[in-house]
Amino acid sequence: MRTVQLFWGLVLLNVAVVWTLFFTIAPEPKHALVGVGQFLGLHAALLMILQLTLVARLPWLDRRVGMDRLTSWHRWTGFTLFWVVLLHPLFVMAGYAAVSHSSTWQQFRNLAGMLGSLVGMIALVVVVVAAAASLRSVRRRLQYETWHAVHVLLYAAVALVLVHQLFEVSAFTAAPVATAYWWALWVFALGALLVGRIAMPLWRNARHRLRVAAVVPESDDVVSVHISGRDLDRLPARAGQFFIWRFPGYARWWQANPFSLSAAPDGRTLRLTAKAVGGASAALRHVPVGSRVFAEGPYGAFTSLRRTRDKTLLVAGGVGVTPIRALLEELSGDVVVLYRVHSRADAVLLAELESLAHERGARVHLLAGRTGAGSPPFAPFAPDNLATTVPDVAERDIFVCGPPPMTEAVIRALRALKVPRSQIHAERFRLAA
Repeated sequence: MRTVQLFWGLVLLNVAVVWTLFFTIAPEPKHALVGVGQFLGLHAALLMILQLTLVARLPWLDRRVGMDRLTSWHRWTGFTLFWVVLLHPLFVMAGYAAVSHSSTWQQFRNLAGMLGSLVGMIALVVVVVAAAASLRSVRRRLQYETWHAVHVLLYAAVALVLVHQLFEVSAFTAAPVATAYWWALWVFALGALLVGRIAMPLWRNARHRLRVAAVVPESDDVVSVHISGRDLDRLPARAGQFFIWRFPGYARWWQANPFSLSAAPDGRTLRLTAKAVGGASAALRHVPVGSRVFAEGPYGAFTSLRRTRDKTLLVAGGVGVTPIRALLEELSGDVVVLYRVHSRADAVLLAELESLAHERGARVHLLAGRTGAGSPPFAPFAPDNLATTVPDVAERDIFVCGPPPMTEAVIRALRALKVPRSQIHAERFRLAA
């Protein structure tokens, strides 16, 4: 919690600095509407820098906040950026149109003829496309690889915004202190991105030299891939975390997928288990043994380090069982597992869960059936039903991973049962590019 407060405190501090610079040293705008547009432009640059920081995947921030929460922040920051970037040129064009007694369309044509404004407009188009691809109704229809490729284009938008800012002389370069401040922010954000997304993954992969050791089908549409490498005992991975996996030479470089570890790291091998939901994940069962593997990570705070109690409840839905299975292997004490599936045939890794539970004295409840079916309706995560299955649920840490509707249903039930928020840990299937 302290890390979250510190992070957003720093964000608000920078907002205050931007406001101070704008109202004290920025030149007087030619029109009030132009001033509003310039004010929004400053916030667009600040939001872009914030986005770079959120997607840099810095280990320090990820371990304390969690990739799931960082991705949620990224999503809301992205939609805020969309509206700010959209309104920024509209106000500027309206202001200049009022000053010159011309049409907004004429001002658009004038600005499009200037290099600094033109690159800003191109960046706006990229941001609009990425925002459209992130709408839930659109996102559900896109394969993960397509969605990821669209979001990679945002790095081109970042470069265009930086060029646009360099050509903007009203507020960014009005005084040496403003120039130094903005350059410091950009250097920090771009440096964090280069370290977190490029330098660290390259160093780790050169060190560990990951390769496919085995490919094991778990069902018709689920496969496990075993990964071997050097010095894996020095890789700081924990049960419950995930990596971004690439298989260069077999799949295209931009086909990267986030898959959780489905077994606790043992210092010798890593294992991922994936369901075929896209082209890359469906092709995993055909990856040749010995293929090179490139992995970014480990990421995520969905680990036993988040425990606050001796007792634990693990709740899995569908292929969300993968980090749950890994956690069960690592956890000690009183552990209960709830595994939600449509039918027993869908319960991949069930035999492993039951074997681990037998070894550790844990209990596994398979919750199979269609929600709402039968009489009374099947509703395993209704508060009363959950309390019946796990009477001491309020005394446990709860780790939840599964499809969003199931995860939200579990969290609602836990809140209705007065389980403290500090004991609820959720991993959702979403990731920033």
